[in-house]
Amino acid sequence: MKLIRIYIYLLPMVIVLLLSGNSLDAQDRLYDIQLSDSITEYDFVLSKLHAFVDTTNQKTFGEILKNQEQFKIDPKYTKNDYDINSTYWVRLGIRHNPKSKRKWVLEFYDQTIDSITMYQPTLNGKYLKYKMGDQIDFEDRTIKHKNFLALLENPRDTTYQYYFKINSANKADVRIVVRSLDRFVHYALNEYFAFGILYGLILIISIYNFLLFFAIREKKYILYTFYLLSVGIYAMCTDGIAFQYLWPKHPSWNQLASGISIYLVIIFALFFTKLFLNSKSNSPFHDNLLKLTIVGRSLLFLYALFFSTNTIDNRFIEILPISIMLISSIAVWKRDYKPARFMVIAYSILMVGIIVKSLVYAGLFPFSILTNYSLRISFILEMLFLTIALADRVRILKDNRDQALKEIIKEHEINAELQDKVTRELEAKVMERTIELNKKNQLLEETNQKLANQSQEIHQINSVLDLDNWKLKNNLKNVVQDRLFNKYLTYDEFRSVFPDHLACYRYLEKSKWGRGFNCKKCGNEKYSSSHKNFSRRCSKCGYLESITAYTIFHGIKFPIEKAFYITFRVTRGRKDYTLDELAETLDLRKNTVWKFKQKIEHTLEAHPKSKKNYQITEDFIPTMN
Repeated sequence: MKLIRIYIYLLPMVIVLLLSGNSLDAQDRLYDIQLSDSITEYDFVLSKLHAFVDTTNQKTFGEILKNQEQFKIDPKYTKNDYDINSTYWVRLGIRHNPKSKRKWVLEFYDQTIDSITMYQPTLNGKYLKYKMGDQIDFEDRTIKHKNFLALLENPRDTTYQYYFKINSANKADVRIVVRSLDRFVHYALNEYFAFGILYGLILIISIYNFLLFFAIREKKYILYTFYLLSVGIYAMCTDGIAFQYLWPKHPSWNQLASGISIYLVIIFALFFTKLFLNSKSNSPFHDNLLKLTIVGRSLLFLYALFFSTNTIDNRFIEILPISIMLISSIAVWKRDYKPARFMVIAYSILMVGIIVKSLVYAGLFPFSILTNYSLRISFILEMLFLTIALADRVRILKDNRDQALKEIIKEHEINAELQDKVTRELEAKVMERTIELNKKNQLLEETNQKLANQSQEIHQINSVLDLDNWKLKNNLKNVVQDRLFNKYLTYDEFRSVFPDHLACYRYLEKSKWGRGFNCKKCGNEKYSSSHKNFSRRCSKCGYLESITAYTIFHGIKFPIEKAFYITFRVTRGRKDYTLDELAETLDLRKNTVWKFKQKIEHTLEAHPKSKKNYQITEDFIPTMN
């Protein structure tokens, strides 16, 4: 603000000076300014300077000195008239004053001019040549400042003509300022202080939103962070700060940095707008329009980057995407999306700043501190309103969440009341059901008691029946035994006693080992069971003895129950059968029956009524226990 007040204070004097300059120009004076301690700053634009446009780009400095009549003042000249394919020669006459106590510097405002060759006169009538421009390393500058500066000597009271050769690939704003050194230091410090505030504000807001992104994990915050950083880099490029601090030894980057950074500003702004407005849901038409703008701006950037680098820094074209973002914000706001209202304000301010800067750039709007920094001021205000928009969105979401929580709590209260009501009804029904179940349980207990009584009666009846069955079975057993000892059993009756080979083996096991095991090899009486049924293995020598070993049934080739029956008939001593009848009854060959019969008889003859080796005595005939 102090700087602005100083400019306002000096503005009348500058106007008077310019008006007096114009009158002197009309009189073809030899100098444009006269150094005086009473005035600390002289400002000239190209429309108020003697200039010559060399369209051939072939004129030398010697030729320029010989043709002074070529220098003319063009009051209608604007920055938009600058021809990037021509060389501009500018002449500035300065009336020096050796009595002045001040030091003086000459300054060019536009930091984007590619090349400035300054021809400074000396006392002996010759000229010293100084190179300036953004195509020269920053370290080669005499005064390390973002603008192009040169110290002016003030040795004697005379007029010197200074010449400047200017070439630029972009439209240059040729503005020459002669300032006293103390005025320059004061102005430069204030300007750098303002830049520090601007870039510090951008950095702080960027870090804040970057941290919010990691806390909330919403893409709009990281996009807004990239947008802010792009704005900061673009502002540094246009201010010359980027060349001074970021790439001082790479002047070639100055040709592309401004165009690339403004492209990134627009692209991140489009993505951020699309995401912040949720245009896909709130306004599909404008969502497609934003997508189309992103694609179109990217294609235009690629074309400028690879085919027409001179147009990469065309700032007028950015009015279109910003207008689309503004229109989209208004459309979404009209659809009752409240967070969009601050975005409308932000983009409106940015649009005003861009329009003012474009008019100043085109020479259609007067140059001043306010208009010169209009774009930066609009960027600052836009950032503040976009930050407010993000905060307002969070506030609205919080309000919606609180409202939703209140509704949820209310629903919970209603549900609790309904649940209490249902619980009471259920308790009543459960009580009724419990009474019914108690009655049914009592009925079931009575029924169970009756069933228990009936079961006891049935048990008593079954006991009586079991006793009767036992008596019948005992009687039947006695009858069969009586018939067995009376030698009247048929084969079928015999089968009722020995129905299968297992019954035979069990009888043999009882007859053979009923009094204990005795190994035939070693005489050991301890044994273990074998994997073969009805076999025993000696625990001492390991001899395995089968159930039929050492009996007349060892090695027979027909069922053992039939062998039992043959043995029974032979050992009873009755001859009321023939071999043919016995073979037919047992379904065996006659020869087989005969051979086994002979084996039995030989054994009986060799061991009459003996139990030493073979169990074939009367004990063979089972008793019905």
